[in-house]
Amino acid sequence: MFELRRLRLLHELALRGTLSAVAEALSYSPSTISQQLAQLEREAGVPLLAPDGRRVRLTEHGAALAAHAARALDADEEIRGELDELQPGIAPVRIAVLQTAARTIVPAALSLLAERAPTLRVELAEVPPEEGLFELSARGFDLAIAEQYPGLTRAHRPDLVRHVLGADPMRLATRGPGGSLRDVADRPWVMEPAGTAAREWAVQQCRSAGFEPDVRYELADLGAHVSLIAAGHAVGLLPDLLWTGVTPPVTLTTLPGEPAREIFTASRRASAGRIGIRLAREAIADAFAA
Repeated sequence: MFELRRLRLLHELALRGTLSAVAEALSYSPSTISQQLAQLEREAGVPLLAPDGRRVRLTEHGAALAAHAARALDADEEIRGELDELQPGIAPVRIAVLQTAARTIVPAALSLLAERAPTLRVELAEVPPEEGLFELSARGFDLAIAEQYPGLTRAHRPDLVRHVLGADPMRLATRGPGGSLRDVADRPWVMEPAGTAAREWAVQQCRSAGFEPDVRYELADLGAHVSLIAAGHAVGLLPDLLWTGVTPPVTLTTLPGEPAREIFTASRRASAGRIGIRLAREAIADAFAA
């Protein structure tokens, strides 16, 4: 019988591609990862890894065992979920959150959980949705709050299940009188870093309006976006969720077609029914609705 811990290492290698990436994700040394995978290979009796330049790749046998590892890890989560229902106490829930959710949805959700499940330990990390969804699939998190933009649907991972929270309108943010995108075509822009869905969508809005934006400021912190725009140094596209409980210090203009990003939670299909994850997901949904 294969040890589940070693199977997870093989599963992680299939996901992340390199031994160093697996070691960093799981806080092991690369040599420890190599030793454990070598032991798994001896137990399997067939070669699981093959040299590939300075890296290693999964052999046909390795890929087959990695697929089995994913199923075994899912089964382990399902069993743990059933045990959660039968025994007192609730296992901790680790949640990956995007920045605007950390500012607005999460504090209200934690207040609800303090009333509904005071013994539930919730651990949070603010990470980009791209990273959060990957790490959720890799079991680094139990739940993720993510977003997707009109025309930029995120890939649906078969091991994850989504629950839509709702729509979050996107608007043009300027200092002083508002206008159309064309009216600010010659202004400096502040946008999120290249490679993010938010950046790709914002650039496409500008191109659809007939110009290439001068992205002079590239910042992940939306609070910094607001500061630059309010000071008159830039213009940008910002979500309404950012203004929960505060008065916007900038002028907001509705865009043609009233585009909105979709906010959703995601969890692994194998653990979605676990009591702690279910309670956290419900609290997040209620907080967003409020």
